[in-house]
Amino acid sequence: MTTYTPGIIKETSNGYFSISLMDELMSNREIYCLGEINQESAGALILQLKYLERQDSEKEITMYISSPGGEVSSGFAIYDTMKSVKCPIRTVCMGTAASFGAVLFAAGDTREMLPHSRLMIHDPLIAGNGLTGSAVSLSEKVEDLMKNRQILGGLLAAETGRTIDEIYEKTAKDTWFTAEEAIRFGLADSAIQLKPKKKRKPAGEKERKKVDEELPFK
Repeated sequence: MTTYTPGIIKETSNGYFSISLMDELMSNREIYCLGEINQESAGALILQLKYLERQDSEKEITMYISSPGGEVSSGFAIYDTMKSVKCPIRTVCMGTAASFGAVLFAAGDTREMLPHSRLMIHDPLIAGNGLTGSAVSLSEKVEDLMKNRQILGGLLAAETGRTIDEIYEKTAKDTWFTAEEAIRFGLADSAIQLKPKKKRKPAGEKERKKVDEELPFK
């Protein structure tokens, strides 16, 4: 399935011009962490954060997150940038923010979730179909993995107000949180309220019969 990102046509005194949808959203200080976190996506987010800080170091930035996570090193780069810019950052979880996506969400100054979105946290994993190499190299990989576990555990403890042991208990396996559960655990601050549903009047017998008659097949 291909995706289409429309351009925006704007009219000025010098005529019409086109800009990308993402540029238009960024002009309103909205940026997006969508999909896998890797070197490319981290670089794009970091540049946007630094640019918006230069534009106004006091005005809030909104970061929308829907991500399964990804590279730990790239995630750390985004996290450190979020914490180093002077602008307050509002994070919004859409759909699912998992692994390092959940860590970035929890790093926001204000953290909001859409009502049906979810978070997932776990210990860092070794990517790949299997481990190969000498005993020394494998030992170094495990040691590095445990260091990242300690760092991530400390970050989540600081962001949630939970103890490190409480964090390790949850990250020992994939632990999922609904918006309500995330708020109780300290990963989120609030859930965004949806518009009230419009009351729909049930169709009467005549209306249902008319619809049935108009159906091309039964």
